[in-house]
Amino acid sequence: MRTRLIIPALLGLLVSEADAQDVRAVLQAVAETLGADALTTLHYEGNSGWSAAPGGAYSPTEDWPRFELTGYSRQIDFDAGYMRETLTRHQGDYPQRGATQGVPAEGAHTLDIALNGDVAWTIEGGGFGPLDREGYMDGIPVAELRQLDVLLTPHGFIKAALSPEANPITVTSLPRGRPTTYVSFMALGKYRVTAAINDLNEIEHVQTHVANPMLGDMLYETRYREYEQFGSVRFPTIVHHHQGDERRNRGHNALEVHVSEVEANAPVEVLTPPASARELPQNIATIESEQVAEGVWYIGGIRHASLAVEFEDFVTVVEAPLSEKRAIAVIEEVYRLAPGKPIRYLVNTHHHFDHSGGVRTFVAEGAALVTHQDNREFFQNVVLSPAPRTLQPDRLSVLNPDRTRAPVFETVNQKYVISDGTRTLDVYVVPPFAHTSTMVFVYLPRERIVVSADMYRPPDQGTSLPSPTGGMRALLQAIELHGLDVARHVGLHGGIGPHADLVNIIGAETNEE
Repeated sequence: MRTRLIIPALLGLLVSEADAQDVRAVLQAVAETLGADALTTLHYEGNSGWSAAPGGAYSPTEDWPRFELTGYSRQIDFDAGYMRETLTRHQGDYPQRGATQGVPAEGAHTLDIALNGDVAWTIEGGGFGPLDREGYMDGIPVAELRQLDVLLTPHGFIKAALSPEANPITVTSLPRGRPTTYVSFMALGKYRVTAAINDLNEIEHVQTHVANPMLGDMLYETRYREYEQFGSVRFPTIVHHHQGDERRNRGHNALEVHVSEVEANAPVEVLTPPASARELPQNIATIESEQVAEGVWYIGGIRHASLAVEFEDFVTVVEAPLSEKRAIAVIEEVYRLAPGKPIRYLVNTHHHFDHSGGVRTFVAEGAALVTHQDNREFFQNVVLSPAPRTLQPDRLSVLNPDRTRAPVFETVNQKYVISDGTRTLDVYVVPPFAHTSTMVFVYLPRERIVVSADMYRPPDQGTSLPSPTGGMRALLQAIELHGLDVARHVGLHGGIGPHADLVNIIGAETNEE
């Protein structure tokens, strides 16, 4: 049986009959203006604009990296609870800064995703990003996110708010002297969805909040401008999407589509989800440990790994990726490997969300956060702030303040040393390169091991050496700058191999020049 897309729920909200009639009158006026009354399917396209990589800003003070859109299409069948979204993008004129989200330096990347009822899946182009794990940016389940995407369209919102079970409420105000009516209802039992309606009966924006390990209840909003008539429907020609609130952090702009074609009530091919779509893409709590030296363990099992280093009376962990679920699994494994020893330090290689989503959990455990000096304000004022986390409370948000100490920061300018007099762990800054301006790596002098993320993944033994990248060059330059004696590399995205491989990769490039 197909699950309906829209499941608004009333949470103890009492609306008088007169108020309900007023709200319904507002919504019906908007429905008439937008042509939502008899709308069953909607298809809109654009061939310009941009998309971004949420969570992957070049620095903590910048917006999400952008890519130029060359094609965009979204099809919705409201009755079937179906949506398909396809976008094609390339680097274009935007600088190659920050996370790439699968977009190559040369050529195009296509992302094709679908939703059918309560099942969402990637048809093409998901790879190594937030769509190949349990939730979007490891917070909200992907299917719920796609259902919200439909509700955040002007016509989707109106159809949902007019449904008998919606019980919407309304507030009218004059922000900046302009009359605006806000209509709000609960969707999927937990998301408050709110639309702003202007005096032309056009929806200017629809917003809600979704769970995110870094930002808590993260603003998820789409803004609409410059409406035009397309046959029987009125639709905006500019669609601008936010993931994050600029008042808290610079990262927030996620997508802008310049709409050129809109078609109402055209047939939509409703794809049947493949059997694999109901399977968990990647269980991020999967743990596989490997001892790489005495008292040093690689904690993997998935593409994002951590490293545990045992000292005389404490443990240092390098990296807390993805989310609290992963962090708890890593913490439990550390206590199994080094029983009775507290985790005193957490080293964070860089601020990208997939490498920092478990930071709050380690701070709740009492670990001091060791990170690049330019990350401190971001972690202190954004990630570790007491901002609301009602959708997905974590350990730090539910513990009483008297049960935890204030977060301790150990920032890295050039070098930071952790030692017990016998074992030493050094943290070095990497000069800015295309991926991020705030990267550090770890060096274990006694073991002659370098630990890094998003710069170098040592190839498997017996395989051909990869082509050099900017991250590889930056890492080797930093190693040579500090005169480090390196025998092996440990990649936090996988791979353990000899330093000679990295030298040969860069050396081959130099010889070709």
